[in-house]
Amino acid sequence: MNIALAFTRALFVCLSIFFMTAYMISGPFGHTIEGYGYGAILGLVFGGLLIGFDRFFQKFPLRSFNITTVGLFVGYLMGQALVAILGAILAISSASIHLNPQALEVIQIGLFLFGIYVGTIMTIRGADELYISIPFVKFTPTIHKKRDLILDASVLSDTRIIDMAASGLVDNHLVIPRFVIKELHFQTESPDAAANNRAKRALDAIKKLQAISDLELRYNDTDFPDVKDSMQKLMRLARLLDANVLTADNVGRVQMSGIEGIRLININNLSNALKPLMEAGEYIKIKIQRYGKEPRQGVGYLDDGTMVVVNGGGDYIGETIETQVLSVKHTASGRMIFCNALDEQGEYPEYDDHEDQ
Repeated sequence: MNIALAFTRALFVCLSIFFMTAYMISGPFGHTIEGYGYGAILGLVFGGLLIGFDRFFQKFPLRSFNITTVGLFVGYLMGQALVAILGAILAISSASIHLNPQALEVIQIGLFLFGIYVGTIMTIRGADELYISIPFVKFTPTIHKKRDLILDASVLSDTRIIDMAASGLVDNHLVIPRFVIKELHFQTESPDAAANNRAKRALDAIKKLQAISDLELRYNDTDFPDVKDSMQKLMRLARLLDANVLTADNVGRVQMSGIEGIRLININNLSNALKPLMEAGEYIKIKIQRYGKEPRQGVGYLDDGTMVVVNGGGDYIGETIETQVLSVKHTASGRMIFCNALDEQGEYPEYDDHEDQ
């Protein structure tokens, strides 16, 4: 836990105990053991409620909190204005309007709550038009805001991120945390050759991203010393910035991201979605690398890793042959293409397009 956060919680629990105890001993209990005891218990309960609210709202984005706070302030002013208008109307027409004091109090409370509610809702809905002079911030609703993308170590070590950044699709939206760079420098000194190479590749990718003039790559210095796991750090930073996380980690942390309320975007899934579609009847050349599940069935792979199942391809292991596409199927592991091998006379052996597993 962050030291400052722990200190703040402990301080407010102590203050709750102090004020509750002071209230109890100033009441009917007086300076008695019961007064001190009840005060301490009530203080602990109230302090626990404060910490509970803190933990409940810890996933609430800071931007939304700021908008809601401004809305409550505007609503408070609107509620006070409505109550003041009601008082002025009653003062002017005091001779013709007579209200029971309790009924008048209920009406004033209703108008006050109505003003607060309307002011808050209107502020949230019109947040894109709200400008605050200090600190010169424009609040925009989340539904209209294109979220930033926080890059993790795995996606930085994937060279496809350079091509993606150069496309202009993510201009002004890529953020690299400083703690990720620090972790990569640490991994370059690792005795693990694979980790060492990945880290060096990621650092080289950062330099190439910096060289893209229109990208406007940004760095974030926020760190969470109390958190050891890098993915948890990314989740906390994403929640703080109201951003998404771009990763190439096949293992994934989808469940964690769902719990944290953060969208985890996998560059591998994005790549699969952008692969060109093959149409039935199209001709492709493929190298048959192994046998398939069915008799005389062979399996090959396109340059992007897409599996191609070739009926009649089992007779051409190790050879590159021409095939004709039968169908394209989507599976949990990606896209699969089913083809028929062309014989020397240009005819197609007839086989069913069974899935190779």
